[in-house]
Amino acid sequence: MARPKHKLSSAELKAKAPGKYSDGGGLWFHKRPDGGAQWFLRYTLFGRRHEMGLGSFPAVSLKAARQAAEKWQAVVRVGKDAIKERGRQSREAQRNLNILADIAKDAFESRKAELKGDGKAGRWFSPLELHVLPKLGKMPVSQIDQRDIRDTLAPIWHTKADTARKAMNRLSICMRHAAALGLDVDLQATEKAKALLGKQRHKVTNIPAMPWKDVPAFYQSLDGGTTAELALRLLILTAVRSYPLRYLHLDQIDGDIWTIPAEAMKGRKGATSDFRVPLSKEAQSVIAEATPFARDGFLFPGVRKGVISDMTMSKLMERRGMVERPHGFRSSFRDWVAEATNTPHDIAETALGHVVGGAVERSYRRTDFLEQRKTLMDRWARQQLAKADQKIVQL
Repeated sequence: MARPKHKLSSAELKAKAPGKYSDGGGLWFHKRPDGGAQWFLRYTLFGRRHEMGLGSFPAVSLKAARQAAEKWQAVVRVGKDAIKERGRQSREAQRNLNILADIAKDAFESRKAELKGDGKAGRWFSPLELHVLPKLGKMPVSQIDQRDIRDTLAPIWHTKADTARKAMNRLSICMRHAAALGLDVDLQATEKAKALLGKQRHKVTNIPAMPWKDVPAFYQSLDGGTTAELALRLLILTAVRSYPLRYLHLDQIDGDIWTIPAEAMKGRKGATSDFRVPLSKEAQSVIAEATPFARDGFLFPGVRKGVISDMTMSKLMERRGMVERPHGFRSSFRDWVAEATNTPHDIAETALGHVVGGAVERSYRRTDFLEQRKTLMDRWARQQLAKADQKIVQL
């Protein structure tokens, strides 16, 4: 005959004398001599008796204690130890309390080696730091869903579309990183958030670039010998990006070749080798002129420490009332190559440091077209030194 359940009533619990009282179904009420009381579940598994605490009375009511007892008895009925199972669930819940801010920092640290300059410039982390972590940083990553992400990025989704896209991308990486750590996260949360936010209303705007026919006059006007002017001249002559130029170290130069370390090159995903830049006679002359100002081996040092900032050259152009930006000279160079030379596409793209072709094609083609690019960069340098009234010769 089954033992009757629910022997106790809420009204009598406070008046109970010290002792242990069964409510049935394995649930017990223990009244201590000091007046305190607690619940515990008594169960037998594999021939051994166990007692599992279920909380103090009256913080845990009789009804709540009965519900807890039934929950854990169900676990025992399938052959599991209720105490061990509760511990496992508690550890899992604790693990899932990892907040997004900590996950984001860990994800950033694990990816530093993949980022330009080990991510020291902060550009990878800043979209998260500025637009995501202030609102979601303290939330357990396992509790973040698409609505949280939508509400966080909605204010900039259309007004700062590119920044919002980067923030969403970084957040997706953080969610995948959390999953790799064994946390219970929704890997589709960012995609769902995009669906809720809708298609971005923005137009891609290119960085203003100077027409290639106007570059020589500007180049020749950079005659003050300042660090910013010398840096701009070398930027124009080599058609490289600002970062590797600003961090140009004298030990990277060997004669008429400047070797940029692979980690300093952007836009070369899939390429692991350094990038060789041929230096024209004019480029070598600029380097020689700048060398006396070098500090700690860096050709273009900053005023106080480090190297010149990303804005140094831009500010020089702004002060002259120009809307064009230094990065635009890469476009100027590329337009000149297309319009005034018969340079093959692969050589032109390689001159800009772009990876050309798929992985299989690159595995068979090992050349970086250095000799052809030397000729091309010599022609580009002569273009900058041409007089204003000199006829442009098709090359």
